[in-house]
Amino acid sequence: MCGRYAASRGPEDLAGIFEIEKWEPEETLAPDYNVAPTKEVYAVLDRPLKDVEDPKPVRQLRKLKWGLVPSWAKTPEGGARMINARAETVHEKPSYRRAFASRRCIIPADGYYEWVTGPQERDLEVEGKKKRPRKQPYFVLPADGAVFAMAGLYEFWRDKTLPDDHPQAWWVTCSVITTEAETTPLAVAPADGPYALADIHPRMPLMLTPDRWDTWLDPSRTDPDDLRELLAPPPAGMMRAYPVSTAVSNVRNNGPELLKELEGPEEGTLF
Repeated sequence: MCGRYAASRGPEDLAGIFEIEKWEPEETLAPDYNVAPTKEVYAVLDRPLKDVEDPKPVRQLRKLKWGLVPSWAKTPEGGARMINARAETVHEKPSYRRAFASRRCIIPADGYYEWVTGPQERDLEVEGKKKRPRKQPYFVLPADGAVFAMAGLYEFWRDKTLPDDHPQAWWVTCSVITTEAETTPLAVAPADGPYALADIHPRMPLMLTPDRWDTWLDPSRTDPDDLRELLAPPPAGMMRAYPVSTAVSNVRNNGPELLKELEGPEEGTLF
């Protein structure tokens, strides 16, 4: 799954990476090293501009809310639970299939956090002892330091309790697509493990390599079977993972120190 990630790149950097043609300075976000559900995040998408005669899609950098709210939802309350869409079923689930057909985006990140429970803590659970597992967080990122381009979907939702000219009348929300975690060896792994992403968690965000960006963002491509071919995992051996401080487990903590690599798991969180 993807429940937390880091995004420190600014609009200028992202504009060069994704060939952005349009972004609004007032939508600039501060670097966020602990992005959590319901936060506002950057998304790259191809869409015609408003009040412009030319219907040609334009590559845009937009500020969206993480947690997809389907257009038909009566309230936005379920958005916090819809932060992830499974690659295996995204084309058929009512909440995602329309967005998958025509409203796809890329959610740029430095990498994502995932938590693993150490064997000693798991043993306590099996024995039925009343102790909450203390999980060790890992940061997962491209081994070459490139942007982690997560496949995403976006959707529009109209708050009918507000007038048309109200700034919050329309919500634009998004979801990250996830896939099965890689079982192949990491490009760079901690000395004592984990040695593959699947050792940390069975799911991972679907990372799109640059050769798929244009096709994925193209809103004219609407055939589900054609689009599903883009959901294949990236080539193996592109990722690295390392342990970070359990401070990231508290969403109130936010700063570049959260990305600092530890020599090993923190005490009490053995892998």
